[in-house]
Amino acid sequence: MIIAKSSVLAALRSRGQHDRAAWVDRSLPEDIDTARNAGLLDLLALDVASMTGKAHAAPR
Repeated sequence: MIIAKSSVLAALRSRGQHDRAAWVDRSLPEDIDTARNAGLLDLLALDVASMTGKAHAAPR
């Protein structure tokens, strides 16, 4: 699944994690592959399932 970086940034900023949001903004592409970046998303304690309205399937 692909999720928009803006969704990740919004989630981090809403929790007051502005430094982490800035790092994600510099380090990751606009479309984040949740399978490839599962470890990072888990480390950031982000629930991708809660962002399902902002995610779409990866192209094959």
